[in-house]
Amino acid sequence: MVKKGLWILFASFALLIGLYPTIYFLIDREFGLLNSKSVDLLTNTFWNIGFYTHIIFGGIALFIGWMQFSPKMRNRRMALHQKVGKVYVVAALLSALAGIYIGFFATGGWVSSTGFICLGIIWFYTTLKAYLYIKRAEIQKHQKMMVYSYAACFAAVTLRIWLPILTMVYGDFSKAYLVVAWLCWIPNLIVAYLITSKTANQ
Repeated sequence: MVKKGLWILFASFALLIGLYPTIYFLIDREFGLLNSKSVDLLTNTFWNIGFYTHIIFGGIALFIGWMQFSPKMRNRRMALHQKVGKVYVVAALLSALAGIYIGFFATGGWVSSTGFICLGIIWFYTTLKAYLYIKRAEIQKHQKMMVYSYAACFAAVTLRIWLPILTMVYGDFSKAYLVVAWLCWIPNLIVAYLITSKTANQ
């Protein structure tokens, strides 16, 4: 029951935050983190391309990626698993590249920028390696890299969990953001390591 509950929670967070980017198309986009951006940046064409590429394709990757870890789908509907996987890879690679670019403009300066740029690089690398492994039919290595890839992708969820908590703890959004730029993904990769290590020992 606990395992099933965690799976439902995992999927629910992925679906909910995966849809989050639609908010930017439904209401005035100058809310949340965008309130901390300068007018010059918000009107910069290249930054806007990077920003929307990141949130749209990142949302898609998060929204569909969780189902790839369902043994039932892999075993019973392999063709669907492969199709969804291809969409995830394309979406993740595009979002990661865009994330690296907009990371240079992250609120908080070089500390937060470095955190988000590292996240983008790790997400891009693990996704690309997962794709290359499955092309060579190295299934176990593919599965391992996909766990790491989605752990990086899931930073979109953990960021939104940690940020309000840290803001309350520090009483300062700026300080909280410096920490969350790292905290949103490092624990995720530790969990991914524990999962893949456990699987490898079975």
